[in-house]
Amino acid sequence: MQTRIEVGVLGATGMVGQNFVRFLQGHPWFELKWLGASDRSAGKKYRDAMNWNLEGGVPAGVADKTVDECKPGNAPRLLFSAMDASVATEIERAFAEAGHVVVSNSRNHRMESDVPLLVPEVNAEHLKLVPMQQRLRGWKGQIVTNPNCSTIVLTMALGPLKQFGITKVICTTLQAISGAGYPGVASMDIVGNVIPYIGMEEEKMQQETQKILGHFRGDHVEPLAAKVSAHCNRVAVVDGHTVTVSVEFSSKPGEADLRQAFDNFKAAPQERKLPSAPPRPVIYMEEQNRPQPRKDAERERGMAAFVGRLRSCPVLDYKFVAMGHNTIRGAAGAAVLNAELMHSEGMLD
Repeated sequence: MQTRIEVGVLGATGMVGQNFVRFLQGHPWFELKWLGASDRSAGKKYRDAMNWNLEGGVPAGVADKTVDECKPGNAPRLLFSAMDASVATEIERAFAEAGHVVVSNSRNHRMESDVPLLVPEVNAEHLKLVPMQQRLRGWKGQIVTNPNCSTIVLTMALGPLKQFGITKVICTTLQAISGAGYPGVASMDIVGNVIPYIGMEEEKMQQETQKILGHFRGDHVEPLAAKVSAHCNRVAVVDGHTVTVSVEFSSKPGEADLRQAFDNFKAAPQERKLPSAPPRPVIYMEEQNRPQPRKDAERERGMAAFVGRLRSCPVLDYKFVAMGHNTIRGAAGAAVLNAELMHSEGMLD
């Protein structure tokens, strides 16, 4: 691109906001020009408005930027939202009403019928909901969302298998502590322990999976008819959500068919060579003890899903393990890839 697109981050001081700031450094299409946060941070230099919780220091080109309040006015047209769910609804809608393109990591709008819940390799056609969203809501802007971090891992693994007719899914997550934000889970609660409850996580995984894998029907998404059951657990891992999956299919494929589907899976982001798209979005690992968060989450810039241990399931048809980086592919990187796909579709012109 001759001219990079100016972008901003809503909720730039939080954990996900910091991941956006870091992920956007050196991006060939997008240039981070604006940072928004609460009125407590507004007017401060970015370095003084938050505690940097990621590896390394605050990126030099961002540290001295002045933080603005999250109100329409001075922000670029394209905004990435890392807003807390307690305030995201009103703020994101205000920017969309003012003509901004809001690509959101927040949960607030994900299940609204006219808002795409996007995983670019799996359901790019759901972007066709946007014109209806603008028409129904009477705004020139738009809101597009990415899923919950654990749902992204699950749906990327199931995406190649949708062709076989998914009818039932049972999954159990082992979710990293970084998914809880900062300061997250108290050390006395998580060290040497497993916490078998994450608020609303199971409901989000079940509902979001059905929407993402659903069929676009011209003016709405028809949810996937499959039954999805999720068990969600917090474990003492820093980054990388692991999901164990059992799945039933209507067409009864062979194991070789599933392996071929994983190995050959590519979609629009790979065909268009979008900057943040991994060359292979789903990578099957042959080792019996892989994938592992510590060894695999950072590979492919954290943007791929890793799958292994495919085998027969005595209850459903097959079972396997999937893993992905929860704050990159599960949050900031997912939203940036969504925006890249939108630009390739001419939606940011």
